[in-house]
Amino acid sequence: MANSAKRKEDSHVANGGLKVSPWSKAFNRNAVWEEKDEFLDVIYWIRQIIAIILGVVWGIAPLKGFLGIAIFCAINAGVLYLYFSSFQQIDEEEYGGLWELTKEGFMTSFALFLVVWIILYTALHYD
Repeated sequence: MANSAKRKEDSHVANGGLKVSPWSKAFNRNAVWEEKDEFLDVIYWIRQIIAIILGVVWGIAPLKGFLGIAIFCAINAGVLYLYFSSFQQIDEEEYGGLWELTKEGFMTSFALFLVVWIILYTALHYD
């Protein structure tokens, strides 16, 4: 907890007191997130981007059924886990624990993935 407060103080001084965009912090290792909601918003939108990319890939490759859904869930959860635990190195307990970060925006990204996958698959492979 003290380490987090120290990082916030160092970030404020390093930035000259300027507010930094959440997206610029999203691509910087060990960024300091002053507001919890900013980091959760980044997690949410990264999930949506992953859903669109995987939906397009699954639609172009004639992937069907449970296997496609299971691989999507594993990639989606795995990439985000690596992002917040290894790249950002945040304290999970500050955000409600591992489960809260893992499920943030998952269902909307799953729905988006299904829509993109079904539309592309139907357009390209339906007889």
